[in-house]
Amino acid sequence: MHKPLKIGIDIRDLKVAKTGTKTYLEELCKVYKANTDPNYQFFFLDNFLPVYVGKNKMLNLIGHFRYQFWKQISLPLKAFFKGVDIVFCTDNVAPYIHLGYKTVPVFHDAFFFENPEHFNKIWLKITLWTALPAARRSPIVVTPSIYARQQIHRFSNIPLTKMPVIYEGPKSFKNQHQEHKRLIEGRYILHVGVLNKRKNIPSLINAFKILKDKGFEDVKLVLAGKIETKKFSYDHDEIRLAVSNSGLEKDIIFTGYLADEDLASLYRNASVYAFPSLNEGFGIPVLEAFKYNLPVLVSNNTSLPEIGGDAVLTFNPHDIQDIAAKLKMVLEDELLRQELIKKGKERLRQFSWEKTAQSLLREFDKIR
Repeated sequence: MHKPLKIGIDIRDLKVAKTGTKTYLEELCKVYKANTDPNYQFFFLDNFLPVYVGKNKMLNLIGHFRYQFWKQISLPLKAFFKGVDIVFCTDNVAPYIHLGYKTVPVFHDAFFFENPEHFNKIWLKITLWTALPAARRSPIVVTPSIYARQQIHRFSNIPLTKMPVIYEGPKSFKNQHQEHKRLIEGRYILHVGVLNKRKNIPSLINAFKILKDKGFEDVKLVLAGKIETKKFSYDHDEIRLAVSNSGLEKDIIFTGYLADEDLASLYRNASVYAFPSLNEGFGIPVLEAFKYNLPVLVSNNTSLPEIGGDAVLTFNPHDIQDIAAKLKMVLEDELLRQELIKKGKERLRQFSWEKTAQSLLREFDKIR
């Protein structure tokens, strides 16, 4: 009988991660903490120091230095003393140094390469300077979609053969099955996620204006999530200008960050989910919308058609007339709505965090 495979999971990112990357790490930790298979032993590695998340430049610089110190010094030492076989890092950067273990990073997307203007130049250079050499030294680099894998390969030249595609799952909201007060009355179109440039929110607002002009006076647009404050991906001014120009301030609702039970309530009572993003490595909200029996509309680009399959209706994210037309179709055609909902339920069966966790273990077994 083989000795248990010892897997060290870097969980420091739980202190700072948001949206999809946080969901990824949280959900896998839930699965692995419940593990009963004697063939695997898990260690959840953290530095136990607070992480600065404010706007002070000097403190941010110190924070980034501490991050690199964790990745390249503290984490390797902790992994060594725990005797782990694999160090698994879900935030792109794995240790370069190998002290008797192998490293496995997750590259969720190729945003660093595709949109470098959305990142601080110094921070980006340091991150790529550490992430890419470590990834090339790792036996595998996990990616969440075929599209993401192709783009990462294109920019990094990491061989496709060492980049397995492992799909993700929907977030399991706390108290998700508990009936909760309805936050928004009437019909509404829902979008969930951090509101930044990549999410293409002004186009959705402009399409919503067209929809309202076509007679859908009772429909609202609900934008759930924090408005990005980082200046390189900041889109607040463009979003507010689109709202102002639409004249629909009362019908466009910004919820800000929401607790799980409130977000679950929004999903549960929405009429349609719209995802006009310009670039996604996976798109967890698509699965969340399937989970709550919503018809889903997505951009016809990057990973979204791959993840949605035949269960989504696609549109050109650069064409507000097309976005408005597809929204109109779903809102007024009940047969189409029910067909999309049915296909969404079927599509969702292909995705779960248990499947993700088991697929990762199979990959770990190959490199043990």
